[in-house]
Amino acid sequence: MTEAPLATSRQRLLIVDDQPANVRVMAEALRDRYELFFATSGTRALEIAAGGGIELVLLDVVMPDLDGFEVCRRLKSDERTSRIPVIFVTALEEVDDEARGFDVGGVDYIAKPIRPPVVRARVQTHLELKSARDLLESLASVDPLTAIANRRRFDFTLDAEWRRCARSAAPFSLVIVDVDHFKNFNDTYGHARGDECLRMVAQTLRSVARRPGDIAARAVLRHLLDGIRALAVPHGASSCAEVVTISAGAVTLIPSESTQPATALESADRLLYESKENGRNHARHLDVIHDVRERITAT
Repeated sequence: MTEAPLATSRQRLLIVDDQPANVRVMAEALRDRYELFFATSGTRALEIAAGGGIELVLLDVVMPDLDGFEVCRRLKSDERTSRIPVIFVTALEEVDDEARGFDVGGVDYIAKPIRPPVVRARVQTHLELKSARDLLESLASVDPLTAIANRRRFDFTLDAEWRRCARSAAPFSLVIVDVDHFKNFNDTYGHARGDECLRMVAQTLRSVARRPGDIAARAVLRHLLDGIRALAVPHGASSCAEVVTISAGAVTLIPSESTQPATALESADRLLYESKENGRNHARHLDVIHDVRERITAT
């Protein structure tokens, strides 16, 4: 029996058991509702889960390489897989084993021999709970006015991306943007128009800052400047243009394990201040990797 997906639709579940016969029983109970993946070892299970897309794991406890408790512990310690609910499937009935499973992060136990209605009910319950939790986390990380990531989400993403780039010695770019003379805009046109302006700016930022093209900081900066000007939002109270514009500070560097993202934030903030002190409506970019410092303007 090869390790492969058993179906091609719906929510993705990972079944982990070193006995192929047990996998088949679980698959029969679930294949009509979910897209199923399976692994016959703990090591392979971790690889599949880390690949992304898995929404729940059904995990045997007794396996030859890594037991289910260790697999669950590693899943919960990896930021890529820590939010995946794990249901233990085992013939073990001792209270200590159940307690240990919950201690390492499991959400439920299903006892062997498998009863398909019980399996389907438990899986559905925990997928619904996960969906509700994901929705709450999403709402907690989105700014209600602009519908883009809020500061909480920014801090989390900044830290994660910094560490990712440090591990792979990859370039890291950070941009801080300020709407030019925005207080004057609010004073002149009112806060309702100000809110609408911020929503338009936010959506333009979202449309420009996309992967993988966001690696080229210089191009992104120019697209940002051009995109905001192209909105053509009148701004009669601005001293640098007749429409809404932005100023930006950006830094590109390769993070190291011994440094913190606060260093990049401080550099980008200083560059933004320089942009505002020198006429606004442009970006200052420091490329530490190539020792390039430049002023970027809209085309």
